[in-house]
Amino acid sequence: MLKTFLKLLADVVARLVVLPAVGLYWLGAALEGRQRALRFWSEAMSLLPGTCGVYLRRAFYRFVLAECGADAWIGFGVLVHSPKTRIGKNVYIGPYCSLGEVTLEEDALLSTGASVINGPRQHGLDRIDVPIREQPGQWQPVRIGRGAWVGERAVVMADVGCHSVIGAGAVVTRPIPDWAVAVGVPARVIRQRNRRESPGVKTSSIPPEKPATGEIPSGPSGQDASSNG
Repeated sequence: MLKTFLKLLADVVARLVVLPAVGLYWLGAALEGRQRALRFWSEAMSLLPGTCGVYLRRAFYRFVLAECGADAWIGFGVLVHSPKTRIGKNVYIGPYCSLGEVTLEEDALLSTGASVINGPRQHGLDRIDVPIREQPGQWQPVRIGRGAWVGERAVVMADVGCHSVIGAGAVVTRPIPDWAVAVGVPARVIRQRNRRESPGVKTSSIPPEKPATGEIPSGPSGQDASSNG
């Protein structure tokens, strides 16, 4: 009970502390657009250390993003590039992650250094007489499903299904279905978490509320996940 009260008090104090920054953000947004204004403040907020920094980042993003859950844990060095980003309840974002226009659904986990970008075709490549930076590309919003776990330094360019696991260092170029475990470059599904196979026994499905247990590819440590909230 006391812990809950102290967390609530810390949230209130953090929201009051960030109000001047929020005001300056909205002033900058009026002058040069929300995305450009967010670039400066995201970099500034990313440098605030410790648990205090987590509370201040969360408070700031609750004012400026499309959504930011009250219990989201946003680690040191995290950069958010789009004001359309949505961060759901109990989401954990590890240190040094980079987020484009992404929806992180409830209980999603992003390990250290994970990068979520908006599709593999953000820049055009067809013309050789025009610099790549000047060629139009395609901007594809990405969704990380509820309860999914993205491993350390993975790069995600497509949707990841609910309760799926993306191995460390994987590069997701195509949508990953629910309950899948995907590894490699490019990422490929190696098994389904809600199925188990036994020698001589036909593969059977396990109810979603009781997923199969077993080894999970490299990702955030137990300490990281337990830090959430």
